[in-house]
Amino acid sequence: MPDETVSLEEYWNDAATAIKEALGESDYATWFSRVHYDSSSEGVLRLKASSTYVLETVSARYSDIIIQKVSECAGFPVRIEFTLKKSEPSPKKEPRKEEQSPAMAPAPAPSKKEGRARGSEMLNPAYTFDSFVPGENSLFPFSACRAIAENPGGSYNPCLIYGGVGLGKTHLLQAIGNQIVQNSKLKVLYVTSENFVNEYINAVNTKTTVQFKNKYRRTNVLLMDDIQFLENKDQSQTELFNAFNDLYDSGRQLVFTSDRPVSELKNITERLRNRFARGLNVDIQPPEYETRMAILRRKAQEKNFHMEEDVLDYVAQNVKSNVRDLEACLTRLVAYSELIGRPVTLEVAREQLKNSISVSIDRSTASVANIIKCVAEFYGISPYDIKGKSKKKSIAGARQIAMYLARKQTDFSTTEIGTEFGGRDHTTIMYAIQKVESALTVPNSETQAVINRIMTIIKAGDRQ
Repeated sequence: MPDETVSLEEYWNDAATAIKEALGESDYATWFSRVHYDSSSEGVLRLKASSTYVLETVSARYSDIIIQKVSECAGFPVRIEFTLKKSEPSPKKEPRKEEQSPAMAPAPAPSKKEGRARGSEMLNPAYTFDSFVPGENSLFPFSACRAIAENPGGSYNPCLIYGGVGLGKTHLLQAIGNQIVQNSKLKVLYVTSENFVNEYINAVNTKTTVQFKNKYRRTNVLLMDDIQFLENKDQSQTELFNAFNDLYDSGRQLVFTSDRPVSELKNITERLRNRFARGLNVDIQPPEYETRMAILRRKAQEKNFHMEEDVLDYVAQNVKSNVRDLEACLTRLVAYSELIGRPVTLEVAREQLKNSISVSIDRSTASVANIIKCVAEFYGISPYDIKGKSKKKSIAGARQIAMYLARKQTDFSTTEIGTEFGGRDHTTIMYAIQKVESALTVPNSETQAVINRIMTIIKAGDRQ
């Protein structure tokens, strides 16, 4: 349990290096030079931002990494609040004060004066149904989540939303929680599976497993993000299985998200897999062009920034991966304009996003063998090295890039790709894809620049 008298300023300073390494020099200098330590109390770190725009951007994009790195330095869970230098109201809702840390205290019974339960303070108030832009790619999960929020514990229980990184799964999950908290006295608990595991480990170490069990079994709505991180965590899976049964049998709502379908989750116990598959499973796909344009217009409006249509069209035409990448590109252009004091023209957008915009190739002519050949050419190694068993870091990295491109640029299944890569299994291919996708989430990713250059090599070969 954290010492409530300890200032978090030292931990904030210690975490700065780790945050800089994760984000890169450019983005760290852009945003964190304008965010400073303000105060702390009872495990809450308060940070002061220089403007509303900086506050909203850092709060929306970097809250998770700040919490993660500061908590790692402190050795206990830390929450954050953002304030403005002139004491303007923060968009973050202030978590209520607690006598115990969230991981160790049982969830309190709801009262007429208090509708927000312990755990629901982790909900981002910006994640609402009104701020979500649905399209053909997401209309089904969007509608399902609204129905759940209106009637928790009803027809769609449990519910699993699955899809790739940055498509809006967390947004929809938290939108459910925000609507329920706003319109009822039900206790809502939002947690990532990673935090669930960490809380369980902490409870075992501190002999507070009873409090841990009570926290999860006394809630009315359990929202758990990224259940793929439960793989290989057998004891945590058992705890979730037991909590799942207790909540489900008493008619309380459970909603989960995952980066893949239940059938592709490995090292998950069969009984827990069956629980996830029991209810409604819906997938969310990358947005189509019209939805991407609508998202960009909405985000630009939220930032109170005018963007020319040709610039929005350029981003929407070229960023097809996910919503997070769209917003990252827009944020970079807005920041450039505000910091440099120049308008964002199409030429400026092309220059600023050259490492973020991915090059596309014709899937109908792409082959795994050609992708391997071009990746090997780029890295100055042989195709045999990529398909071989060498574990040298340079070769392993090239191999993962080739596996990622083979999955994204061809219609081959992961099993078929594994065969092309020397008989590797499905799990190995999935791991490589996830590793590259994780690297691509870093703003202005160097990995994206590498992939762009390789794609240019592949495209040039196709024209010959």
